[in-house]
Amino acid sequence: MSSTSTRIPVTASEARAEFRENRLAQPTSGMAPGFVQANLAILPRESAFEFLLFCQRNPKPCPVIDVIEAGSVEPVISAPGADIRTDVPRYLVYRDGVVTDELLDLKSIWQDDLVSFLLGCSFSFEHALIENGIVLPHWETDKNVAMFKTSLQTTPAGPFAGPMVVSMRWIPQDKVVRAVQATTRFPNTHGAPVHVGNPEAIGVADPMKPDFGDAWEPAHPSDVPVFWACGVTPQAVAMASKPPLMITHAPGHMFLTDLKDEDLAVL
Repeated sequence: MSSTSTRIPVTASEARAEFRENRLAQPTSGMAPGFVQANLAILPRESAFEFLLFCQRNPKPCPVIDVIEAGSVEPVISAPGADIRTDVPRYLVYRDGVVTDELLDLKSIWQDDLVSFLLGCSFSFEHALIENGIVLPHWETDKNVAMFKTSLQTTPAGPFAGPMVVSMRWIPQDKVVRAVQATTRFPNTHGAPVHVGNPEAIGVADPMKPDFGDAWEPAHPSDVPVFWACGVTPQAVAMASKPPLMITHAPGHMFLTDLKDEDLAVL
């Protein structure tokens, strides 16, 4: 399931078309700069309310951008005309907390009772980091950001509970404050970091051994590990809570909306 397209899409609709035709299946960091990227969680209707409550209680890792009601596959608020079954580069299917399938589309397993949640993604504020002179080595490559399960626990809702997942980026020491300021403007895509510095303080034993994504060496010995809440948290929750069915994006393989980053920014 390797990607066959080499050109990076510059608009969200162009990216979705590539995904829909299975011409591109790689992490989406750097694709369609300026467009909001979203994490995906899909659950049966009987679990949807409690998952929505979980998101409301945990807005840092799970900021809700759009909800597609049961019986529909079109995110009419964030990407009219898109199809949530085909317009993500890779999907994971969790059954009882275990990944049973990795798919390029969901047509063969779709059920009319499924409710889809689009949650803010930190890839959306990476453009702001780039504009502030912060180099991100995974940007516009087929590699992924590093993501870790932490000792930070989410606030439970019904059966949903588990650890917060974070994404980590090495930030030059003299740009840490700038990185915090730049990302604070985007609370709907995780906002400011949840932790800066010492990884062990949040249960990350080795920053070179991520639970999801790819490991990255710091460019300079003085670079600081900075951790943002991550929308892969529902996947860690699926592993911990073991719902009968949860469908997600593969980590780093996001849904690209037609919303612009600035639409969700605060002054």
